[in-house]
Amino acid sequence: MAGRARGLRPAEDALQPLGPLVPDGGVRTDADGTGRRGRPDRNGDDRRDASESAPHRVEPGASKGGCSRFIGRTKGGLNSKLHALSDALGRPITFFLTAGQTSDYIGARALLGFLPKAKALLADRGYDADWFRKALIEREILPCIPGRKAQKLPVEYDPELYKERRRIENMFGRLKDWRRIATRYDRCPDLFLSACCLGAVVLYWL
Repeated sequence: MAGRARGLRPAEDALQPLGPLVPDGGVRTDADGTGRRGRPDRNGDDRRDASESAPHRVEPGASKGGCSRFIGRTKGGLNSKLHALSDALGRPITFFLTAGQTSDYIGARALLGFLPKAKALLADRGYDADWFRKALIEREILPCIPGRKAQKLPVEYDPELYKERRRIENMFGRLKDWRRIATRYDRCPDLFLSACCLGAVVLYWL
């Protein structure tokens, strides 16, 4: 059996930390309080500069949740929401990026000006709005959008035609085969949206 260890340092004898260094490599002249016990001076705490990095996924000056990066709270955690406009074959035409908690109405309003000439538009329940249906009818486009479950009055739509919406769902599934898009490696929204556009071009337009 091993013998009892001798000469160990007691736990109360804490090592004194090294004072903070200045850019030239020397020790700061005002580091008199280094190693003292007691309440730290918050005004003199220079352990982190606000301009160096951004903790907790929030950039300096941005609100909590990273809205400036279009990252918001969803059922699955922090993520973004990608709105897409595609043709009859499911090939994406236009993308619009919002934060995860943003309503689908924002994406519908943004993509409304990019609608090409079409006979009908298929969308899920999230885009169910009277103003959106009216805007489609004014453009001579038949809205094929089921009503929300909480809606009292039923909404008429063609259920057989609505089955073709699987094409755009398949498009999102193919884009998520790219790990960079599925997990959003890019914190910058411009880089992430560029990756989505690049993936769409390679998968559908080349």
